[in-house]
Amino acid sequence: MAKKRGESGLCLVLAVDKPSGMSSHDVVNRCRRIFGERRVGHTGTLDPLASGVLPICVGPATRLDAYMTGHDKHYVVDVAFGSATDTDDSEGEVIKTGSIPAEIYDLEFAERYVSGLVGEHRQMPPVYSAIKVNGQKACDAARKGNIIALEPRDIEVYSASLKAVEGEFGSGEAVWRIAFHVSKGTYIRSLARDLGVSLGCPAHMSALRRNQAGAISLEDCVSLDTLEEISLRAALDPVQLLGYRFAYLDEAAFKAVSCGNALKAERIKLCEKRKPEFSNALCACSSGVRESCEPPVEGELVSLIFDNKLVSLYEYDASGVFKCRCNFQIGVIRGADL
Repeated sequence: MAKKRGESGLCLVLAVDKPSGMSSHDVVNRCRRIFGERRVGHTGTLDPLASGVLPICVGPATRLDAYMTGHDKHYVVDVAFGSATDTDDSEGEVIKTGSIPAEIYDLEFAERYVSGLVGEHRQMPPVYSAIKVNGQKACDAARKGNIIALEPRDIEVYSASLKAVEGEFGSGEAVWRIAFHVSKGTYIRSLARDLGVSLGCPAHMSALRRNQAGAISLEDCVSLDTLEEISLRAALDPVQLLGYRFAYLDEAAFKAVSCGNALKAERIKLCEKRKPEFSNALCACSSGVRESCEPPVEGELVSLIFDNKLVSLYEYDASGVFKCRCNFQIGVIRGADL
């Protein structure tokens, strides 16, 4: 069957170190040109101001988007005190200014305050956000002068550590550089805004870098210029990224899976990595793999592998069978080292 225009026959996952100043959509468009493939998407939007880890799915692998979002993330953020903006970052219009208290310049005070941010919170998303209400993005409505009423959401700060305090008392400038590990759905811009509110001093986010998203760290990313050079060699192993238990299919099972047929549990021998940390795995090879001792549980998703490609995601049913959740006509490649 001939390929449709804009279909490259490629199916992979990679990660780009997004530069500040580009939108996530700009990165997607660049990847479309690099791979000659129109089906390209990102998981986990980064604002134009932000840089760092941006996972990219190419070809049919874009179907993995639903399974690669919702992970916790690591950031380093600069919180600038003295002014608040309508977007809660330095790209917005200043809407409030205020004097900076002397204690904000005190390193010991800042360290104690930042460490106290760890825990569960109710967070109000920024007015300029991609959250949809009745099918309309809040940011699109805000640009037209219409403010959509957003609901607070539950988030958690797993860790928070102060990296630096910049500025001198009386200079009118003060910045806290903070490393955060946060749950899915957390807006770092809102953390910066709320930090200022709690300290009685307007604040906004002036810089942001995402160091990790789920299993993907900066060490797994490539720049766009490097991606131009190495192309497929930037591919990451989707099996390791997803973190599910997995099974290797024989020819007969693969044919059944290709048609979306259910498989009895005894036909699937679940495996797991001895060392699940993605950053410790040099390639997607089978070394360090062992057969799992634990039986499947209801609702569990597993990755199915054939010819060293991810070919399907199946879900275990209480009736004792695995049922198809997501199939890939073109298997997702597991890395250029294989």
